[in-house]
Amino acid sequence: MATVVMTSLDSKSRAASRGLSDIKIRNLFIIPTILFLIVFNIFPLIYSLGYSFTDFRASTNAPANFVGLQNYRELLNDPFIWSNFAITAKYVIVSVAGQVVVGFGTAMLLNRDIPFKGLLTTLLLLPMMLSMAVVGLFWKLLYDPSFGIINYALGLGSFEWLANPDMALYAVAITDIWMWSPFVMLLSLAGLSAVPKHLYEAAAIDRAGPLYTFFRITLPLVAPILMIAIIFRTMEAFKTFDLAYILTSQPTTEVISIRLYKMAFQEWQTGRSCALAYIVLIMVLAITNIYVKYLNKVKER
Repeated sequence: MATVVMTSLDSKSRAASRGLSDIKIRNLFIIPTILFLIVFNIFPLIYSLGYSFTDFRASTNAPANFVGLQNYRELLNDPFIWSNFAITAKYVIVSVAGQVVVGFGTAMLLNRDIPFKGLLTTLLLLPMMLSMAVVGLFWKLLYDPSFGIINYALGLGSFEWLANPDMALYAVAITDIWMWSPFVMLLSLAGLSAVPKHLYEAAAIDRAGPLYTFFRITLPLVAPILMIAIIFRTMEAFKTFDLAYILTSQPTTEVISIRLYKMAFQEWQTGRSCALAYIVLIMVLAITNIYVKYLNKVKER
């Protein structure tokens, strides 16, 4: 027995001598990664938090003066900032709801036995593999009132999508829905494929209708993974910038991230923009926390 143990230890020692020991792995990979995260993620967060309490402007050489909570008070009492938040909330609701309906509906169709199912799934995933800039420019051409294919297909003549203040936000949301519905579809498809088939067989024996089967079996079992998709997409939609900035410059599409960009890099109110960034961060965390609590309740059912 002792011979066997010694042989095993010797083999481990030889393996360790040939490869990397745990200490070497820690020194070569883990510690540099932690340092990288601290330098490029945590340090800027702490640094910008300090600036949010000052009147610092990056465009001048003037020193930063401590103003306490003045930036936060002014931002929270600014009706234009709340208007930007209202536009963002409207965009998030329309965009995420559209993605859930389209993505989940497509997943329901793909969950059936249809020809070329794998090829169709791959093709439907293509939009979310494109960059935001490419998608924005592509849809800008599609929305063009002169030669855009959307107006031609719908028979809308020279209808203005992006120049119309009432439609511009919806046009951006439609583009976002087209791009990110495949993400919801993919997660929903994974949830649907995990639903036990015997539940549907039992429902069929009891002669349950399609609506009863959907609301009593499918939706409750897929709800947790669907909630995860909604959490991810809400967080992304809340901080959307690229699509709205590329597609249109309407005041009605000025979501909070565009207001933050203008405040920081066009008006050069660095301290004030840092405070706004932290207000946005707190709101996103609060919304995510509400979703997570609801997700835990759904899991417990």
